[in-house]
Amino acid sequence: MAIFRPFKAIRPTSENAEKVAALPYDVMDSDEAREMVKDKPYSFLHVDKAEVDLDKSIDIYDKRVYLRARENLDKLTKDGICKEDSKPCIYIYRQIMNNRSQTGLVGCTSIDDYINNVIKKHENTRADKEADRINHVDYCDANTGPIFLTYHADDFISNTVENWKATHEPVYDFTADGVRNTVWVIDCDCTINAICEAFNKEDSLYIADGHHRAASAVKVGKMRREKNPDYTGEEEFNFFLSVLFPSDELEIMDYNRVIKDLNGFSNEEFISKLSEVMYIEKQGTKAIKPTEKHTFGMLLDGYWYKLTAKEGTFDEIDPVGRLDVSILQNNVIAPIFNIKDPRTDKRIDFIGGIRGLNELERRVNTDMKIAFSMFPTTLTDLMDIADAGRIMPPKSTWFEPKLMSGLFIHKLS
Repeated sequence: MAIFRPFKAIRPTSENAEKVAALPYDVMDSDEAREMVKDKPYSFLHVDKAEVDLDKSIDIYDKRVYLRARENLDKLTKDGICKEDSKPCIYIYRQIMNNRSQTGLVGCTSIDDYINNVIKKHENTRADKEADRINHVDYCDANTGPIFLTYHADDFISNTVENWKATHEPVYDFTADGVRNTVWVIDCDCTINAICEAFNKEDSLYIADGHHRAASAVKVGKMRREKNPDYTGEEEFNFFLSVLFPSDELEIMDYNRVIKDLNGFSNEEFISKLSEVMYIEKQGTKAIKPTEKHTFGMLLDGYWYKLTAKEGTFDEIDPVGRLDVSILQNNVIAPIFNIKDPRTDKRIDFIGGIRGLNELERRVNTDMKIAFSMFPTTLTDLMDIADAGRIMPPKSTWFEPKLMSGLFIHKLS
């Protein structure tokens, strides 16, 4: 049984939504963020990456950064840019990018569901990244960035959402970075209760993106419980800001690989070794985007090759081992290129599918030797791995569009 409940969002007034909304903090570095906030005094990056308002000499994890984040968050409400809703609501958040639409529900999910694995994970988290967001959430006394969750599509929930959209005007409707963002407020108690009861029947929710934000929100909640031993479980710190999308509306993009060298092998030696684990077909100069599982595109010295994994190179029963990212890592990248840990090895880089195959060609023509294009991991793969309590290899999924920050803020007290 999954808990989903309404909350009183602090959110921009309708005329300020586009001015406040910003890409999530973890898709750009500090220098990029400084450029993005120029002439944008209300951008939520002033909250999510508050170092943009401080001297560059100050460490991004310095206490002063988190204090400035809280100051900037408070200023948004003091200046009337953002206001708190008068009652707990659920919010419909639709995004349209490249003519593809995804519609989610914004509300709060339970830290106990995370602890008890009702909210399932597929990725490990890093302590340093957790520590940053723990401090950010704790100092701000708020969840400022939503966690991106998915669930098995439910007709009742989908129909309820569509009926509300058809009969109510949105409070926000703007386009930013090529993505149209539209928001409706569900303020009817009967509709809210019906949606929450429908989620109560869901066995599991799945983190699609935002593992570090989720882990940090949960740890802040546990810290607040320790400070308030008489807590009832209904306090806001027991819940965290989430957007829940049905699985049939989401799309995972390919996450491609580029590698700096052939690990000392000549082209001929490399192809010979590769042929032990892959069927190789030389195609020409036209980029190859794989159209089925267990196939790959490879760019080497101006030519594209189609690769197909040979029998015996993976176990179809193993939900992790059958992933294309695992097949490539276990049979090619580790044994041939000697890249054992792709998270830390500087000889490999990862290119999100949103950047296209042209980016692979550009990198191979500049600072890299070889590129591999991938067939995307599927939502079924993600759910199967999470259900099995397993972890995906690094850089397995790339979700687009990114959820905008600043449209919904969840106060913890």
